[in-house]
Amino acid sequence: MFDIKEELKKIPDNPGIYLMKDKKDEVIYIGKAKNLKKRVKQYFQSRNHAGKIQQMISNIDSFEYIITDSELEALMLEANFIKKYRPKYNTMLMDDKQYPYIKVTVSEKFPRVMKVRQIKKDGSKYFGPYTSAYAVKQTIESIRNIFKIRNCSLKIVTGKENSRPCLNYYIDRCKGPCIGKVDSDEYRKGIDEVLQLLNGREDRLIDILEERMLEASENLQFEHAAEYRDRIAAIRNLTDKQKITNTNLKDMDVIGLAIGESDAIVQIFFIRGGKVVGKEDYLMTRNLEDDASDLVSSFVKQYYSGTVYIPKEIYIETEITDQDLVSQWLGEKRGNKVELKIPVKGEKSMLMKMVKKNAEEKLQKDIEKIKVRRKENHDALEELSELIGLEHIPLRVEGYDISNIQGVENVGSMVVLEEGEFKKSSYRRFRIKEVMGQDDYGSMEEMLERRINRGLRESSLTEEKKGFGKLPDLILVDGGKGHVNIAEEVLKDHGLRIPVAGMVKDDKHATRGLIYENKEIMLLRNTKLYRLISSMQNEVHRFAISYHRNLRKKNTFKTVLDNIEGIGEKRKLELIKHFGSVEGVKKASLDELENAPRMNSKAAKNVFEFFNKEGNVK
Repeated sequence: MFDIKEELKKIPDNPGIYLMKDKKDEVIYIGKAKNLKKRVKQYFQSRNHAGKIQQMISNIDSFEYIITDSELEALMLEANFIKKYRPKYNTMLMDDKQYPYIKVTVSEKFPRVMKVRQIKKDGSKYFGPYTSAYAVKQTIESIRNIFKIRNCSLKIVTGKENSRPCLNYYIDRCKGPCIGKVDSDEYRKGIDEVLQLLNGREDRLIDILEERMLEASENLQFEHAAEYRDRIAAIRNLTDKQKITNTNLKDMDVIGLAIGESDAIVQIFFIRGGKVVGKEDYLMTRNLEDDASDLVSSFVKQYYSGTVYIPKEIYIETEITDQDLVSQWLGEKRGNKVELKIPVKGEKSMLMKMVKKNAEEKLQKDIEKIKVRRKENHDALEELSELIGLEHIPLRVEGYDISNIQGVENVGSMVVLEEGEFKKSSYRRFRIKEVMGQDDYGSMEEMLERRINRGLRESSLTEEKKGFGKLPDLILVDGGKGHVNIAEEVLKDHGLRIPVAGMVKDDKHATRGLIYENKEIMLLRNTKLYRLISSMQNEVHRFAISYHRNLRKKNTFKTVLDNIEGIGEKRKLELIKHFGSVEGVKKASLDELENAPRMNSKAAKNVFEFFNKEGNVK
């Protein structure tokens, strides 16, 4: 039994964070403090709290705290724990976006340009973040068309990796480095131009190209001149889509806010190299007592705890609590000084007004849509609860599916609905280890055993409860009575009473109904419940199939060389790399095979005899 009065006496005077919990042992609020004892005691000693805080206090059944060495550490830990636990009474950033970047693999001999969503310390150059994945795709396509940059994943070193080029070479979209049609120095001239373009120095690049165009024209090389002309036009078309705000502006984020009754919209404009490269809006849940300062503070801490790039300047509309401390934290994440500024006059003030106006318009347009969607989700869950006779509305629903092809690479998937919304951060994949062959029941049993075992194990921990430790209110399995019975047996063995239903399809592979307590319940189409169950069934199946497809891709590089004694994976790859293809290996002489990398006389003889035996030469 947790005695709050006694536990309050034990709290130290150190900085740290505190976690308030309800009777279900769920974290409902997380805060930080310079002095834990003083801060936590205030909740239970003062009666002058605002209504929402008072409501939160009435639901506190216990609390925990974590001591840190400094207030700055407490701030960092608070941001991470809020994102992890998503407590009911904290102001929450609802969206969890991961922005795309443009990556140039400058460490490669023949670099590539590609879209990525994570920055790694791999020697490449990264540009972004960009808010539109479509815009990034279009930019990369334009770059490849203009500069004829390769888009394959070959590791090109010698220029003899392929005996013949791919289609991109024949349609003049690649210079053919894999067949030695361009050397590294010439290829890198195009890469240097790409880097200038992405660094915002397109004017200088255009000047260089115009000089080349004129030179080619004077030398009567009209085809080359036309090529430079088209390249200049394409670059201007690409860069004209970026709005220039001011030549004095460098890298900054501008954050505007619009406040509704129970929600708020935060809009952030990304300015890179003096240009607005994009904008994004976020929905935040709002406690009634939260003012603009509270909302901006919560957004800054939650958003920048997860983003990769932090600019030197961040403009906000109002001063926030612990502003200097937050700036220090951001500076440590960035690696040098970061300033939180409030624009008072001039161009930055005008920019802030524009961002704020955008946020207000977004709030008016979208808040009703959000409310309608939330109500539909709640109605669908309520309908589901009534249909199968549950005592409570299932706020957390987990869906499970199995995927394999003729018993190969058995995998399972788990997707999660929380209050009717898919929570992708809680999805899990399972590679079936114990069951061999095509055994869906056995695979389902193994997957649920592992999920429940880990869930029960983590539920006893104090810092790992939002992962597997939070058990579902309802389990939906993709399958019929057999799948449901297997799931119920697993739960029964662990002493758990969690309702299980099966999602069944018709002969056209569309959702038909639910199996519950060995009875099939038909679902009426065009209802909120049908759309919810159908989307769950499609999502869990998609997630399982995508995992299975990824595993298959890793194991598809099979060749006839795998059938030769003494030729393992490394020798196989070296042979193909050395001779250019399997066909090249077939045509090689015994001496050539013996002198190939990683080969010895015995292995070379095995390869030579294999391809020169009757029936193996084709």
